[in-house]
Amino acid sequence: MEAKASVKFVRMSPRKVQIVCDLIRGKDVATAAAILMNTRKAACEPLMKLLKSCAANAENNFEMDPEKLYVAKIYCCPGPILKRMMPRARGGAAGIQKRTCHINMVLAEKE
Repeated sequence: MEAKASVKFVRMSPRKVQIVCDLIRGKDVATAAAILMNTRKAACEPLMKLLKSCAANAENNFEMDPEKLYVAKIYCCPGPILKRMMPRARGGAAGIQKRTCHINMVLAEKE
């Protein structure tokens, strides 16, 4: 059985979030939480909240054992891009893309 959780419209580039996702994929929940608490990346904060939410879903909704849970799947998809302009020299303008992402996590029990 699997428990799922997702967070949408995180104001962070999916490329930066994917680096941290790769660190915790396949790890058990306690190890993943320890990795997230000791990694100095901005993406660790929303991923830690997502991990706690997914573990709570597994425990409360599916009666899964929290000691046996591990991160079965975690992936980050690009969300909508907020387009902004910045003034440049001689009356010109340059485009700025403020990227967002959607993060999905699936926890499963080890046999």
